[in-house]
Amino acid sequence: MDSDTGVSSDAPKVKRTFDQMVFVNRSVTMENIQCYGFDMDYTLAVYKSPDYESLGFEMIRDRMVSVGYPRELLRYTYDPSFPTRGLVIDTAFGNLLKVDSNGNILVCSHGFRFLKGVDIHNYYPNKFIQRDDTDRFHILNTLFNLSETYFYSCLVDFFTRCNRYTNLLKGFQHGDLFMSYRSMFQDVRDTMDFIHDTGILKEQTIKNLEKYIIRDPNLPVLLSRIKDVAKVFLATNSDYSYTEAIMNYLLENNPKPGSEKRSWRSFFDLIVVDTKKPLFFAEGTVLRQVNTDTGKLRIGTYTGALHAGTVYSGGSSDVICDLLDVRGKDILYVGDHIFGDILKSKKRQGWRTFLVVPELTKELQVWDEKKSLFEELKCLNVFLAKLYKQLDSGSQECPDIRTIQTRMKVLTYRMDMSYGQMGSLLRSGARQTLFASQLMRYADLYSSTCINLLHYPFNYLFMAPPVLMPHELAAEHAADFASAELARTNNVVMSSN
Repeated sequence: MDSDTGVSSDAPKVKRTFDQMVFVNRSVTMENIQCYGFDMDYTLAVYKSPDYESLGFEMIRDRMVSVGYPRELLRYTYDPSFPTRGLVIDTAFGNLLKVDSNGNILVCSHGFRFLKGVDIHNYYPNKFIQRDDTDRFHILNTLFNLSETYFYSCLVDFFTRCNRYTNLLKGFQHGDLFMSYRSMFQDVRDTMDFIHDTGILKEQTIKNLEKYIIRDPNLPVLLSRIKDVAKVFLATNSDYSYTEAIMNYLLENNPKPGSEKRSWRSFFDLIVVDTKKPLFFAEGTVLRQVNTDTGKLRIGTYTGALHAGTVYSGGSSDVICDLLDVRGKDILYVGDHIFGDILKSKKRQGWRTFLVVPELTKELQVWDEKKSLFEELKCLNVFLAKLYKQLDSGSQECPDIRTIQTRMKVLTYRMDMSYGQMGSLLRSGARQTLFASQLMRYADLYSSTCINLLHYPFNYLFMAPPVLMPHELAAEHAADFASAELARTNNVVMSSN
């Protein structure tokens, strides 16, 4: 439902632009939502791209060189046109893959070289991966992954090009030293963990809040309006000191003109830091109180009632429900992590889910500009279907479709390049990506920002569009065709009379 209609002829009509819309996979009656939960990073706190990814990339690069990787790697700088979320790293062969929900390969690159046809078949004879093999295939689900994704591609690119190293199927040889793609990937992951665990990324962020974080004056307005009609909680993996700095910047130092300044903690009924999602949605960890003066944790497990202004550390989603006295579908949880936030809260708790997809702004813009390419793809699909429509098991002829297939590949490539080197986050030509399928399966609602909830009343009914299965579509098309034929026949009869 994109506009309010049908209630009263005098009711004001609301027209939302595409970048203000919330999109619906499953219907949600907002009037029934008793509690709203928010993640912090990339949800309430939106980091500026590509500046923040560049910062993360430089920290990874410099750390890797400091522990022994070649100094030539310092020549690489972050290129935001290359990585996207939802890609898969094959740690056996060092390839970066875009796949669909079944593991079929849509795009494959080795370093910055994109593989085609026979090259892909040499690695993957069926152009297919067992993505459940999580020991080998690592899915890059978060926006924090972009910098490490790009640096891993830089590593593969460098060692592939450097004549000091011999290229082997699963890595590189240099004298008696062998570096596997798996060990390189583990080094990148360990470096990323080091950067987060030591707090150097957070330290630089706090020093340059205006450079790295978008401060939207509508955020305090949204949280205030929600708190007037429902309970609100914050659940973040970040520690208290970082959460305090970020939320203070976003809420306390961000009042609308004429509004009173208030503590950022007053916008929430419950605040939980160090949640360790996705563990938070399973057995969780020990729930402790945080001393907000020192940032230190109080010893022992907290077992008391909820107190306003108290900050907690750890815990679980069950504890959240108990403290706020809400259950399952009473809760709408808003986050950016398809696995850690959305999938787990949906599968384990039955919470209603809202996925924040910042990339959606660009996706909508490109889709609007290039939708003619997709329309041509659809027409070619229909044309192919018609070529085979009159054939059965007794037919000997074989239609020549090579020209059509070539044109479809060209259209798919042109569409992909409009989004970036790795193409769209959500599709490759007419085929949806793994990320798109997970979004549709686990996110009830999704939008480019949670701020877009401001454009809807809190008793709104988000209605999911009806989805027809292929056999139902065929029946519908047949009925439409029959109606069109009947109308045409009637017109002929009437004109002859």
